[in-house]
Amino acid sequence: MPYILFRWIINAIALLVVANVVPGFGVATFYNALIAALVLGLVNALVRPLFFILTLPVTIVTLGLFTFVINALMIWLVATIVEGFVVDGFVPALLAALMLWVISLATNWLIKQSKNS
Repeated sequence: MPYILFRWIINAIALLVVANVVPGFGVATFYNALIAALVLGLVNALVRPLFFILTLPVTIVTLGLFTFVINALMIWLVATIVEGFVVDGFVPALLAALMLWVISLATNWLIKQSKNS
């Protein structure tokens, strides 16, 4: 359970970092970032698999790069649900998806390294 809470807070901080870097992508407060991270996690767990299966042929043809488009659409969907979380279009959502992927990759690596030590 503490690991899930830790990842939730890390994802909220990542959203705040991306909001400071990507124009057209904004989070009003840390509280809004926590809510957006929670809703994004739920959407990724419930809706994203359906989108992934429906777009599997395109994902295969693009060698998996279409997954970033799916992630951007999930971020854009969450922005329509959560107040205080704003995405001004598809390009900011795509840039945010790429940055969140990099941040997630780095934090997963750091957590794995700390567990092995």
